[in-house]
Amino acid sequence: MGKQPSAWITTQQKKRWPLMILLLLSLSTLMAFLIRSTFDSCSNGSSNNVGNFIREGQAEEKGGTHHQVNHNDEEPTPNPLDFMKSKLVLLVSHELSLSGGPLLLMELACLLREVGADVVLVTNQKQTESDDIIYSLEHKMLNRGVQVFSAKGQEAIDTALKADLVVLNTAVAGKWLDAVLKEHVADVLPKVLWWIHEMRGHYFKLEYVKHLPLVGGAMIDSHTTANYWKNRTRERLGIKMPETYVVHLGNSKELMEVAENRVAKLVLREHVRESLGVKNEDLVFALINSVSRGKGQDLFLRSFHESLKLIQESKLKVPPIHAVIVGSDMNAQTKFETELRNFVSQNNMQGRVHFVNKTLTVAPYLASIDVLVQNSQARGECFGRITIEAMAFQLPVLGTAAGGTMEIVVNGTKGLLHPAGKEGVMPLSNNIVKLATNVEKRLTMGKKGYERVKERFLEHHMSERIAKVLKEILLHKAKRHSES
Repeated sequence: MGKQPSAWITTQQKKRWPLMILLLLSLSTLMAFLIRSTFDSCSNGSSNNVGNFIREGQAEEKGGTHHQVNHNDEEPTPNPLDFMKSKLVLLVSHELSLSGGPLLLMELACLLREVGADVVLVTNQKQTESDDIIYSLEHKMLNRGVQVFSAKGQEAIDTALKADLVVLNTAVAGKWLDAVLKEHVADVLPKVLWWIHEMRGHYFKLEYVKHLPLVGGAMIDSHTTANYWKNRTRERLGIKMPETYVVHLGNSKELMEVAENRVAKLVLREHVRESLGVKNEDLVFALINSVSRGKGQDLFLRSFHESLKLIQESKLKVPPIHAVIVGSDMNAQTKFETELRNFVSQNNMQGRVHFVNKTLTVAPYLASIDVLVQNSQARGECFGRITIEAMAFQLPVLGTAAGGTMEIVVNGTKGLLHPAGKEGVMPLSNNIVKLATNVEKRLTMGKKGYERVKERFLEHHMSERIAKVLKEILLHKAKRHSES
């Protein structure tokens, strides 16, 4: 066989480079985005090769070495949580899972460990040896110096009594107070910060929240949710909320590094689109959330179907548009997901609608799509972190005018809002067409959304907001102690 031409070899080498980069990024994704970048903020070392790859790529693009500095290009500012050094903090969760509340609590554990706090995490969840997710999450915590044990043992009681701060995560965790602490409840309540994420009415039960008025304070992810809890507890339960603090969330440093790296995004975009059978010039509208009626995948697909009809009937010249549902569960085969797939088949949209199984890694999909759809129904999301993650990738957002989304997306500039419920189907359809037919609007909204993230939705913003709350709780506890 003759020698291969040098041009052919060069072509093959060029083809290998994206695969090598993708492999590197896949490792990064597994490390930096496992549990949505929750844990890597605890690591101060330089062992993350992918993080180094991203930083080096950014430095090359800027023509120099990358240094982490503040906005004024001065020395790095102190961590706002430094005052928590050596403090003992007990974190109480009803479960360890990949849902929003537990992930946020574990992220808080990492932020506190980063400044030298002693952190203990307890959970009411019953673990089985076969539960790989719980096993993985526990070991992620243990590897970062967070102690993890059952919420029902004597260790939990002793830790609660000794702790400088106790954080109850979600309303459901309130059952732990009486069930475990029993006669010690009154001693612990003044140092409890209750972190609430729920928006559903069935959480308003006295068995969950009867001690709420007596805790040191409540922390809630959005003003909308805080007002809802204030009104609902008073009207339905006849109790008063404690001092309540609103803390908007922020994107992790790891997510921002990928979102701001042009090479990484291009490679991820090409890989994901190829796996979906979507061309580079096609437009992709994606809803990234667990598949359930409350997240509105059914109404999104109805809107998408209407937008396809409108484009065809009006003979609009737009690239092919696709809908992607990330968060499916191929194994569960729920009634709701069956309804979604049947709707797609009945309307001959199999080539335009793509279902992706639930995943730990959202970054590749954010890099590969053009528009995020946040279609949570009823009262919407308490906050909706996927929204600020999408904005970090300079994606415009089509969201319901409900819940925390209204505190993130400025309608008309960073995205477009539509009503929740069936009355939102046609407005969302029209908004899909608006963005499909106006590339300038898409790009401008994406850029403005990114600017908004940089202004208020970064990890250091969240740390600053949480630090103010923790200082207030510790001060409140000290005042009560001196009065007694």
